[in-house]
Amino acid sequence: MKLLLTGCTGFIGRELIPLLIKEGHSLTVISRQSKDNLKKLANNSKIKFIQMNTIDSSSWNTEEVQNSLKSCEGVINLAGEPIAEKRWTVDHRKVISDSRVKTTKNLIRNLCNLKKSPKVLINASAIGFYGSHPQAEFTEKNIAGDDYLANLCQEWESISRDKPRATRLLIVRIGIVLAKDGGALGKMLPIFRAGLGGPIGDGKQWMSWIHRTDLCNLINESVKNSSWSGVVNGVAPNPVRMNEFSNSLGKRLGRPSLLAVPAPILKLILGDGARVVLEGQNVKSQKLNKFKFKFSFPTINDAFKEILT
Repeated sequence: MKLLLTGCTGFIGRELIPLLIKEGHSLTVISRQSKDNLKKLANNSKIKFIQMNTIDSSSWNTEEVQNSLKSCEGVINLAGEPIAEKRWTVDHRKVISDSRVKTTKNLIRNLCNLKKSPKVLINASAIGFYGSHPQAEFTEKNIAGDDYLANLCQEWESISRDKPRATRLLIVRIGIVLAKDGGALGKMLPIFRAGLGGPIGDGKQWMSWIHRTDLCNLINESVKNSSWSGVVNGVAPNPVRMNEFSNSLGKRLGRPSLLAVPAPILKLILGDGARVVLEGQNVKSQKLNKFKFKFSFPTINDAFKEILT
């Protein structure tokens, strides 16, 4: 299948793009990065790279982009600035929002102008859709929360639903993605290896996670399987509390996990962005059970065993 990808050149794309190529797909990858940097990610004759600013509506009007849109049979839109890496200043909130909302608006507008619609659109969202709660369990049936991230996810998802009528839509609400070369775990590993790691905050908050390999397999299956549509929570079947996550990681590394990171210090560093790790949510996926999706790494110990071997 000819696939158009946005936002797939970072942490998730490093594994997703090789998988899609292995599956026999031809890819057009749109990114703000230079073509030279993109070719370092994957230099393959089945990949076409287009450097552009997806937030700028006029950048979608070039002949190269329009021809790629016309020829694509499926679209994977994972575009979005990382949420928990910087303080949520007014300017950074705009970056977080625009990278998702404006990119998706531009994408949907252009898809709706095509004479022949793509067969499928896989659009990212996040489990932040549900808001945070210390006790409640959330599935795809739950309504949205009412904080900044929940409102952003609602707007992001709403825009994607304006896709062409003939295009199948699957929205993936992605949890905390784990792999050793980036994401949350990539930042934690040096600290834990030095014996300085431990729970963040009180350690009781939930972490609804997924191994990157399982997420990439989920996206790949979403492209192939025409019965998959609607919303799915991209999370492993066994969420854990922060204490268990830290203890399991420390044990796997042979390092103690005793030194908790106090919430005030994290808030001082990240501001509102600290909420992502201080206020978790217990999210599971009834849809993936219904779809009979098989996880390679269903437990946190399974994930750590693969990542840290």
